[in-house]
Amino acid sequence: MRLVRLLLPLVLLALVSAGTVKDTPKKRFDNYKVYQLIIKNKIQLAAINKLSELSEKFNIWKEYDERTQQIDIMVQPEELSHFQEILELNNIHSELVVPNVQTLIDEEQQQVTPQDNVSFGWTKYYELDEIQAWLDEILATYPEVTKEFIVGQSYEGRTIRGITISHGTDKPGIFIESNIHAREWITSASATWFINQLLTSEDPDVRNLADSYDWHIVPVFNVDGFDYSHKKDRMWRKTRQPHSTNACIGADANRNFDSYWLQNGGSSSNPCSETFAGDVPNSEPEAKALVDYLTAHQDDFKVYLSFHSYGLWLLSPYGHTADPEEKPENADDLLEIGEAFTAAVKALPYATDYVHGPTGTTLYVASGTSVDWVFNELNKEVAFTLEFRDKSGGSYGFILPPVQIIPNCEELMAGMLALIGKTKDLGYL
Repeated sequence: MRLVRLLLPLVLLALVSAGTVKDTPKKRFDNYKVYQLIIKNKIQLAAINKLSELSEKFNIWKEYDERTQQIDIMVQPEELSHFQEILELNNIHSELVVPNVQTLIDEEQQQVTPQDNVSFGWTKYYELDEIQAWLDEILATYPEVTKEFIVGQSYEGRTIRGITISHGTDKPGIFIESNIHAREWITSASATWFINQLLTSEDPDVRNLADSYDWHIVPVFNVDGFDYSHKKDRMWRKTRQPHSTNACIGADANRNFDSYWLQNGGSSSNPCSETFAGDVPNSEPEAKALVDYLTAHQDDFKVYLSFHSYGLWLLSPYGHTADPEEKPENADDLLEIGEAFTAAVKALPYATDYVHGPTGTTLYVASGTSVDWVFNELNKEVAFTLEFRDKSGGSYGFILPPVQIIPNCEELMAGMLALIGKTKDLGYL
């Protein structure tokens, strides 16, 4: 009886919490502002990092990187005076880049007139159920060359689905993981567009790309977080697994892999941080499922790509260190592949400037990532993180207008043709 009395409050708390999440109205971001900060020293950086642990009030959009010395941070309106005081006290220069986040969200989510006879296109962002239904349609339409694969189940019981596109047998494989961070909607939009191009494009170069390789693509990896970002909180980043001793929900799945996990300052041990690495490696069901799946199918692919936003970066290992002397044996080849990608994107009419290089020295230290885990633990010699539009310090950040979906996708295809072509030329495919 005593055990029942002890468990009953926990059960009731769980039920109340579940009901609260379900019934909570969609979060609004009226008068939330995004600032780009210039960080000149460790004292300034420490001050902003301390603020960022209060992620509800001060939400990091782009983490600090040594190259630009910049941070993008969203500030709750009630904390604006406090924020300005911190900036003044620490002599931190700031520039307002997004005056009202809710305005961007409203514009992003305005209903776009669909194209004639097209039920799914790339002029708007779709919710998880719509993407899953589209995948079903693709699998039914192209049964000869497509096949579904299941990575595993999320914390909330959703299926993490992928699609294989193959025109034959024994071809080199390329694995794409997309939308591991929930709020990065342009990633799943780009992944679905890329799938469609591999199946429908009549461009000879794209047809060769589709026919020469086995493609394994997961359009939405963080299914719980992605669904939550559409229905409850547009700016949600993490997974949705509750923490056992803290009210904050979820972990950064892209810091949860067992490769230099929670080392060198590339993630956080604070459950309320946006880069919380989890209590142990693979604590998130999603990360554990991907590890198990990739380990079991490691002979099926040679190249691993992870789609992210934002900032216009093409990043290679290592992410766990900013030491330029600590680099992979094939670092020069990875730089050559990166140069091919960035040059191809730059040559398009948009003239978009991507920056390429190792994650830790080019952008910032990020330990426990999927790309580093695949590179280090599965010994895949070509692995990259792609950070799509918006540009760093841009006017949209994660809330990229739907009108930019197609341009971003066109840049992706140009870059992919060059990246895969150079990878083949160097003997990795």
